Amino acid sequence: MKQVVAIIKPFKLDDVRESLSEIGIQGLTVSEVKGFGRQKGHTELYRGAEYVVDFLPKLKLEIAIDDELVDQVIEAITKGANTGKIGDGKIFVYPLEHVVRIRTGETGSEAL
Repeated sequence: MKQVVAIIKPFKLDDVRESLSEIGIQGLTVSEVKGFGRQKGHTELYRGAEYVVDFLPKLKLEIAIDDELVDQVIEAITKGANTGKIGDGKIFVYPLEHVVRIRTGETGSEAL
């Protein structure tokens, strides 16, 4: 089992969710986060004063899946989140050692 974590632009969430639904992914967790990479923030004008916004708003998606779905999930996220511009995000894949569904007590792949 794997956990796929993706950092994407907020306005791309619906596209990514639709791409994941097309391949049969039923559940994911979304968190609002802030950060920067090569974008390095930007400057904004507020009440006549210019200031630097170092941390940009992003969304963090977390998806637990079986090993054989990793490539499909990565492709779906990439397809949905791609704008072709800097700051589109990153995808990380981590191993999951143990999963338990709290309601039923199911473990492993059955709990996904």
